[in-house]
Amino acid sequence: MAIIDVIKYDGSPDVFAWKHPETELGTWTQLIVNQSQQAILFKDGRALDMFGPGRHTLSTANIPILNRLVNLPFGGKSPFAAEVWYVNQVSALDVKWGTANPIQIQDPKYNIIVPVRTFGQMGIKISDSRKFLVKLVGTLPEFNQANMINYFRGLIIMNINSMLSSYLIHRKVSVLEINAYIAEISRHFADTIASTFEEFGIELINLYIHNVNLPEEDPSVIRLREALARKAEMDIIGYTYQQERSFDTLEGAAKNEGSMQSDIMGAGLGMGMGVGLGGSFSSEMSQMSKVMSTKETPAVSICKQCHHPNQENSAFCSKCGNSLAEKSAETTDCNNCGHALPKGTKFCPNCGDKYHACPSCGADNAENALECIQCHQPMPSPCPNCSHMNSGHTKFCGNCGTGLSLKCSRCQHEVKPGQKFCLDCGNNLQEGGQA
Repeated sequence: MAIIDVIKYDGSPDVFAWKHPETELGTWTQLIVNQSQQAILFKDGRALDMFGPGRHTLSTANIPILNRLVNLPFGGKSPFAAEVWYVNQVSALDVKWGTANPIQIQDPKYNIIVPVRTFGQMGIKISDSRKFLVKLVGTLPEFNQANMINYFRGLIIMNINSMLSSYLIHRKVSVLEINAYIAEISRHFADTIASTFEEFGIELINLYIHNVNLPEEDPSVIRLREALARKAEMDIIGYTYQQERSFDTLEGAAKNEGSMQSDIMGAGLGMGMGVGLGGSFSSEMSQMSKVMSTKETPAVSICKQCHHPNQENSAFCSKCGNSLAEKSAETTDCNNCGHALPKGTKFCPNCGDKYHACPSCGADNAENALECIQCHQPMPSPCPNCSHMNSGHTKFCGNCGTGLSLKCSRCQHEVKPGQKFCLDCGNNLQEGGQA
């Protein structure tokens, strides 16, 4: 076999490692290494001499380790057997990855198991050529991006599965809302698997999750989307699932005029449903029957506290006792001077103080009030990160996603950013009392 005089590699940039097909070399052979490449000589499976960019002549100065191992004479062109590996150290920023099969995750918000698929892209660079060849490449003649994805797919899927599950459970975020947190998840995912890549001589430059989605054709996903669409429709119209089922039952009985249910319903409505069923249920059934006969909106008063339907002229809810009377007062007292302040105005006509209305009851409050002085509901507060105003019960900023919910270190009661004392136990929150 002829001795090779010149060795070089000008292959595809997506190849991370390539072995020269010839192993019969000779002293004074020219070894050409391009920029962003490294060449390593192997003898009997051991990584020996390493060469950086440039033209190298295989001589005593360049292959001292191999010379000690083989004891080559350098008086002439001495042949010897060795393998030459080229390692590409260019940063590869377009290595795409994804889950081949959907991951089964339980949605913490709706308690249903749904399949989740994730896709992304990462950037890597070979930082330690010797470690990369010895630990990962082995006896392969070539190692490219496809080999890289096949080797690390199990690592990626295992970590993305556990990370997504723990993130959803701890944050109480639905799978349908997960794309709003992709940037934060990507950073956490990159920090998790970077150390594993370093063990193989690979530097993880960046990692991005492009999308987390649900297969549209999966039965569980279809049921979940239908249920959410139905719930949104009921919220817009203003009735509950129990009320809808009651309407359906009564309408079915009314349509079947010759059935026993229709006779019982007619008798019950005629007698006022008074024996054994109670006056409250009698009034509700009367209102529902009126709806079916007139096809109009039922004349009932819905309790704003428990959403229970009551008689039209009822003063109090028959279920929870809450007052059903509408507040007729269209004014409230100014928080600064006590002057009557018409609702809807922006400033007090007496002292000029700005009207900070409670979103629940409309009472005027101080500018930095954490809860309403009248109904004690949380007041809107600005996000400490972007100053966006959020409602009192909001736990994450609707503009930037910053967490707004803090807890008292003593009693774990929820407090708002900027609050000085815990409203439950009085703990001083300015002296490290927030958790």
